[in-house]
Formats: sequence, structure tokens, C-alpha cells
Amino acid sequence: MHFMTLSGTTALAKSIRSRSRFRLRGFVVAFMCLTVLALAGIVTPTNAVARTYTAMVIDGDTGEVLHQYRADHKVYPASLTKIMTLYMLFDALDNGKVSLSTRMKVSKRAWGQAPSKLGLSPGSSITVKDAILALVTKSANDIAVVVAEHLGGSEVKFAQMMTAEARRIGMKRTTFRNASGLPNRGQMTTARDMITLAVALRKNHAKYYHYFSTQKFRYGNRTYGNHNNLLASYYGTDGIKTGYINASGFNLVASVNRNGKRLIAAVFGGRTARTRDDQMKKLLDRAYLKLKEDGEMAPPRPRFSPEDKILPADAQLLMAKRETRREAEQPGRIDTETVVSRIKPEASSGWAIQVGAFSDQRRAQEAVLAAARTAPEVLRLTRAAVEQQASETGVLYRARLLGFEGENDARAACAALRREKVACIPINAGGAG
Repeated sequence: MHFMTLSGTTALAKSIRSRSRFRLRGFVVAFMCLTVLALAGIVTPTNAVARTYTAMVIDGDTGEVLHQYRADHKVYPASLTKIMTLYMLFDALDNGKVSLSTRMKVSKRAWGQAPSKLGLSPGSSITVKDAILALVTKSANDIAVVVAEHLGGSEVKFAQMMTAEARRIGMKRTTFRNASGLPNRGQMTTARDMITLAVALRKNHAKYYHYFSTQKFRYGNRTYGNHNNLLASYYGTDGIKTGYINASGFNLVASVNRNGKRLIAAVFGGRTARTRDDQMKKLLDRAYLKLKEDGEMAPPRPRFSPEDKILPADAQLLMAKRETRREAEQPGRIDTETVVSRIKPEASSGWAIQVGAFSDQRRAQEAVLAAARTAPEVLRLTRAAVEQQASETGVLYRARLLGFEGENDARAACAALRREKVACIPINAGGAG
């Protein structure tokens, strides 16, 4: 028979206590980890929702669905929320609650919103018209709150009003929690609902829809460009808005009117703005080709720019191509036979960039269009032009992009084009060039 000594008993007790403490520490660590993960689930959107790709394209005239992918899957609207904020503001304009000149005060809460914003100081004010333009172009979060507080008393109340109106116009799966689209787990929508909103906005507030095609907005000493790159790179685009938060990816609702046929489309969950835009163009191209195959689109009529008129490098950039019996227009392609603009040297002024000088007008048109498509982020506020000038050897056609605010902007644009292997020189268009 073996007897355990006192020292052995003490050692065994210490061992048991040590194992117990280890188990307790392990339990505490595991509990804390689970707690952190649970809290993360509250604060951060789940993977099932975050950055989900969804899309839908409809015939804007008939409502026929031409393409859909997860069109009813709930996603985060991000700044597409501001389409509804603007819808509510247009309602207020029609109902006489405000006018375009009505001034709305900036609260401390509005001033404290995260970018993107105008950064107006508390106690200052902004007119309804400037607020519309700030939401359309800059997508200003502070101004969204200014509108919400002016119309609803508080942003929370205004969000409830937004949701109620969304239900009224047929947005069955959308809930708004704020007026800006800044992250909120309860703020959800679908591609179908956003298209429903775009259709309702054009139907119910057609006289205000033109704001969505605004290329730039000047406020104070700054000029803000529209984030919707399709205005400058896809022929026929006349609206409506982009959106982005980390949880949603890059979103876009677009409306395109080409040769009398309107398409309205939504894309959610793009990895970058460029991939989102490219995907949108592909979907629109396919939809237009389908309509053409079905005989629902008539051949486009050729359009020409009037003499001495500088056309904007947005919806006019890719004007309709004269169709021949052998070749049909391909939607989304650069129109190499487009008449961009024919101007006299004295008609231009200010700083510009030149991407080539040619003896052939068509080659000049091709060059300026290609440049505009190469760097749309930098050139979306410019105007494409081909300047005709007599020379000793004949007529010379200079391919230029006009409308830069100063020499530094023109040089920066040239630098961006050179990185893409496009020849470019900044020029003072008011001088000899």
C-alpha cells in the first residue's frame, strides 16, 4: 500500500488550482472574443450584405425589365439616398413649402457630418437651389442634413417621412434612417426600388430633373464636379446619381436617352468607380442592342453643332453617328464621325489643353474624343472643341479641351493624360497657342 506524503498532497492541490486558473482564463478570453465578434456584428454589416453585386435595367418608356440580377436583394444605398432627399425637396417646392430662394440654416449637427460636404459653418444658411446643386454634384452630407432638418424638424423625423413616401410610390423593401446615406445598418434598399424611385422622380418632378445633368457647381470660391462619370463618357446619359460607402461598394443609378429610347439602370457593389461605370455601360449597351434587334429603336438622325458653338464634353461628347446601310451604331462606342465643335481661334479664351494638330478634321475629332474618354475624372468639367485655323500649307485642325480655371489645372490634366501615353500640351487659349 502506498501512502501520499504531505508534500505530494500539496503539489497535487497546486496543480489542480493551476489548471483551474488556466481554464478560467481560457473561458474569459473566449467570452471576450465572442463578445467582440457579436459587437462587430452590430456595428459592421455582415458579409452576406456587404458589397453585394446587384443590377437591373428597364425600358424607361414601357417599364419592361431588360436585365436583372438579384434585383430584390437588400443592399446599402449609400449616397443614392440623396435621390429620395431631393425627391422630398422637390415635393416641398411643388407644395409651396419652400421656393428656390428659400434659405435653410446650418445646424451644429449638420456641420458635424462626415465628408463629403461643403463645410458650411453653424448658423450660416444656404438657398434651396444651391442645396439641390450641392447634393447632385458634391453629394454633400452636411447639406442633406440641412434639408432634412428644414423639412422634417429633425433628421430622424425626416427619415421616417422618406420611408413613408418610399412606400407610397412603390418602394416595398426600402427603409431610410438618415438623409445622406452615411453608414447605418437599418438603411436598406434594392436595385428594383431605386429604379422605382428614378421613374417616380422623372414622372412626378420632371421640371426639376434637369438638375441631375449638372456638370459642375460653383459655390463660394470653389467649383465642384459631378461624380457621375457617365455624363461625360456615355452618350445620352442625363442623370442621375452615384453612391459609395465601404459596406456597399460603388453604386450608380443612371438614366440614358438615346435616339428617343430611354433606359434606366441601377448597379450596386462595384469594386471601384471605374469597374462600376464599365459594368453599367456593358449592361446599357446590351439593352440597347436588344431593343435594336427587336426593332424598337429607329436609326439615329445625324446631328451637327452650329458654327462657333462650343459643345460640352458631357452628353454632347458622343453625338449620334450618321448610320449607313452597311454599319449600325454601336452603343457606347466613341463616335469618330461626330462633329464635336467647330470654332474660330478668337472664339476661345482662358486655359486649355491641346492633344494634337491635324490637317484632317476627322482625325482631330478622334483625338479629342479619345482624350476625353481616357481621363474622364480630370476632364469631366471641360468642353471638347476642334479649332480650325488657316496655315501656310492649308487648314489646320487643333484638338483641344477647354474650360480650365487656370494654368495649374491645365498642367495637371496634361500630366494625367501623359501617364496614359496621350500627348498633351497646356496652352493659354486666349493667346497664340
